[in-house]
Parts: sequence; structure tokens; C-alpha cells
Amino acid sequence: MEILLKLKTLRPVWSCQSLCRAFQNDNKRFASLNLSHYEAINRGDKEVPEYFNFASDVLDQWSKAEKDGSRASNPALWWIDGKGKEVRWSFEELGVLSRKAANVLSGPCGLQRGDRVVLILPRVPEWWLLNVACIRSGIVFMPGTPQLTAKDIQYRLQVSKAKCIITHDTLTPAVDSISSSCPFLKTKLLLSDGRSGGWLNFKELLDVAPSDHSCVKTKSDEPMTIYFTSGTTGSPKMAEHSQSSLALGLALSGRSWLDIRPSDIIWNMSDTGWVKAGLGSVFAPWLRGVTVFVHSMPQFEPREFLNTLSQYPITTVCSAPTAYRMLVQHDLTSYKFKSLRHCLTGGEPLNPEVMVQWKRQTGLDIYEGYGQTEVGIISQNEKGKKIKPGSMGTPAPPYDVQIIDENGNILPRGEEGDIAIRIKSKRPFCFFSRYVDNPEKTATVFRGNFYITGDRGLMDEDGYFWFVGRSDDVIISSGYRIGPFEVESALIEHPAVVESAVVSSPDPVRGEVVKAFVVLSPSFASHNPEKLTLELQEHVKKVTAPYKYPRKMEFVQELPKTITGKIRRNVLRKKEWGPI
Repeated sequence: MEILLKLKTLRPVWSCQSLCRAFQNDNKRFASLNLSHYEAINRGDKEVPEYFNFASDVLDQWSKAEKDGSRASNPALWWIDGKGKEVRWSFEELGVLSRKAANVLSGPCGLQRGDRVVLILPRVPEWWLLNVACIRSGIVFMPGTPQLTAKDIQYRLQVSKAKCIITHDTLTPAVDSISSSCPFLKTKLLLSDGRSGGWLNFKELLDVAPSDHSCVKTKSDEPMTIYFTSGTTGSPKMAEHSQSSLALGLALSGRSWLDIRPSDIIWNMSDTGWVKAGLGSVFAPWLRGVTVFVHSMPQFEPREFLNTLSQYPITTVCSAPTAYRMLVQHDLTSYKFKSLRHCLTGGEPLNPEVMVQWKRQTGLDIYEGYGQTEVGIISQNEKGKKIKPGSMGTPAPPYDVQIIDENGNILPRGEEGDIAIRIKSKRPFCFFSRYVDNPEKTATVFRGNFYITGDRGLMDEDGYFWFVGRSDDVIISSGYRIGPFEVESALIEHPAVVESAVVSSPDPVRGEVVKAFVVLSPSFASHNPEKLTLELQEHVKKVTAPYKYPRKMEFVQELPKTITGKIRRNVLRKKEWGPI
């Protein structure tokens, strides 16, 4: 971090007050970067260029605009840790550092274009730096949440055949414990102030790396990133995105949903392991040349969040519905959000009453969006359009979103069915490319002329979409996607568990949480149920990512006798939610 903090001396350190004034005064000094061209591509009015690279075609152009004065000197990235440390990079500084980082990857790390890298870092500036460095080098990066366990990391390294992993010292013991079982792993790159045997130190290498680097000329449909996404059965799938799909896919939504204006400072609270971090903290804001604000905040702390909104000139905030549910429990009228004008949410449905409470206390609406790892933003509540609390809004351009039946027929308005995106003559460029090494799974998400989201919903007479539920068993808790099979597999490894079934259960704060119905081994039947619950919860946290553990548990004599696990889960889910 020290080398990054030193960059603040390259230009004056401004106070929050002076920065706020500067942002307001420089509102008219931003270059357009031919955004109308990218929007035309989004609409389908123009073809996607054969070659595209977000680093050279977007970020480096903003850097040039800074140099010639057509873009104000507002930061590209503004990072704080809440304890006094702060990093502010211009696009020029981001360019210099990302070129150095690209040389680290292609030099000491020995990586080449097309190689895959697992990137597991918390909200630190280096995460943004390494995203850009990978794009410059044509290296395919695979973000992961810092909550991953050794078993999760092992699976990702093995199935992806990644040649490198980049992480921080908290996870080095986990990686070292499984690295010998990952034959393709050649390099381990550590973000730390100290050293560890068998690891290269990123900061030391960055310090001495040259700043000259030629950005690779990538094709628009060339792989850029892979996200692991949970499903009903089996382990997480690898959803691959191209150089253009995420980078240009929000060209229109950046204006209509995010309502990005030239002097905006955008704070998106998404975990770095999820696609929403890429969309809301990298591609959408930087495509339009605005400031990305980041607070390291390892866990969501409502008071720290509210104090930050009050102290910094943040104009746009995006957070999961769970955060808003927690925030409205506080007296929001005691805080003054002088710059805040636009509030966003997504990842799970937001309760209408929370929207009402937020509006009553802050005077601001919450604009909900609905999307997926595979295809980005699907529907949205646009600025300037009527908000219907509880609705996911209207289709996000360029998508034609419909409600269809099991045969691919469009249903009348008001009828429940599968939420789907129409595919016309060809797949939209902003779609994911495939589930890597899984053509069967890729094929299952298409039904006739439609891509099937896996969610159920309906469209009202005004064209607004309403979420009903998942058509599969995936649990969405606090914005995290959790596959029941992963939790069931973790539970069965404990000697107390004979069988289990995992479903969603309603929760007033998180929307829904993981609940496990467990059949115990006879030798554990007499154990204290409260102590055994805690023991099993801790077991799951160690075997798989902690956010997946069952917050509720019920010990039963037997599970419903059904043909498949999916049917059994449906029976138990009805017990929790009522008929669905």
C-alpha cells in the first residue's frame, strides 16, 4: 500500500470541501469520449468493433483528455479506509500504475495473453489496478470474494486451470494448503507488506517494474473475465465474458439507470467477487469518466456508511437491499447528505416499505435494478420515470424482456411465467459468451428465441416487471447467490449428518436466509441441539465460504421421500414460505 499512498504527493492533497467545490465547478470541462457511438452499439444501431480493449480505448483516452485539459482533474479512483489512509488516482496515474502492474504479470509472473488468473482481494486499490493490468495484458481474470475457503479456492484453481493466483496474506495459508493439488498453478502473487515462502511480493515487484507497456490489441469477442456463479445442482459454473460485453454493456444504462453525470462520485458497495463490482465500480463509471469512490469497510457498518455519505461529496450510492433495510432502522434525519442525489439497489428484491421509509427520511427515491452475472442489467427503474415500489422497473436497453411459458410463448400481461430475454437474429454482444467447458449447461439457458433467466415474474399493464421467485433452488441472501447443493455437500461431511436438505427461509433484514433440515446420525441424536447447531454452522463456514452457512437449522427424523432433491426442496420451501 505504501507505494500507492505515495502517489498522493504527485498533486495537491485536497480537502473534502475543496474537492466538492472543484467537482461542481468543473462540471462542464469533461470530454464526451464519443459516448454516443458506444450507445449506438448498445442499441444495435452500429456494429461492435472488431477490436476493443477497455484500457486503451477508454481509460487511456480519459488520460489524454486530462492532459489536454478537456477533462477536469477529478480522481478516477478515490479510496479511503475510514482510519485516515487515502488514495486518489487520476486516469493518468491509473495508467502508469496499471502498465507497471501489467509488466509484473507478464514478467516475473510469466503470464501470457489468454492465461487465467484467480484474483481474490478485498476493497483495496490494487484490486482496481490489477483488473486494468489484466485487461492491458489480455490475461483473463477471475474475481473471487475474500470469504472463499481453501476448498472453494482449490475448486476454482482446478476447474479453471488458472496459472496464477493473486491474493492477500489472510488467504496465503488456505492457498498453500491446497496448491500442490492444482497442477496448472505456477505463480502465487501476494499483496502484503511482508514476505511468504513460495510467493512473489506484488508491491516489491511493482516498485521496480518499468512503466512502459504496449496494450495488447484484443478482439471484442475475446475472453476478458470469468465469474463463478452458483446453481441448483453441482459446483459453481464459470460464466465467461468478452472484452466488450461488460465494458460496453452498460453504455445506455449508465445514463438511464445510473444517471451518471460528468461530475459524479459513485460509491458502489458490492463485494469484489461479484459482477456488480465490475459493472458499478469499474466499467459503467469509467466508461463515462467519473470518479469511483471506495471505502475498504470489510463488513457493512450502518453508522460508518452514513457518516461517510455525510462527510464526502458522494453523489450516487448503490448498495444491496439488505443495507437499506438496516439503514432505515436509524434516524436518517440526523445526517446531512449534502451531495447525494441518486440511490440505487439490486441483487435481490427490495421491500416497498423500505423504499417508503428511505424516501420519507431522506427525500430520495431508491432506483432498483435487476440483473444477472451472465447478462448484466435486465430491467431497471429509470430516472424520470414513475417508480412502482416493489417493481423491478422496465426492460433495460438493449434487451427485449418478456414473460414466457414452458414452450417459449409470450404470456399475456399479468400472468406469471419465466422472465426471459428475446434473442433476435443473433445473441446480444453484452451476453456472456458461455459456461466454460460446459456446453450442456450453456444450452439449457436458451429456449427457442429466448434466454431464460431462471427467475419467475410477471409484467403488469404498464410494462413493469415484478419478481415472483426463483424457478430453481438458488438462494439469494443479502445479494449473495447460494446453491443449496454446496451447503448440503458441506453438511454431509460432518459425522453428525446422515442427510440434509437446504432451502431459503424468510428473513426481515436479509430478505431470505439459508435454512437446513438435518437428519442426525443416531449417535448424535441425544446431543444438545443448540450446541450441535453452532457446531454444524461453524463446520460449514470452514468447509465453504462463510456467507453460505445455514443461519437456521431444524433437526428432523426424516426428509420428504421424493424422487429428486429439487422436489424435496420444493416441499420444504413451501413449509417456510407457504404455497408458491
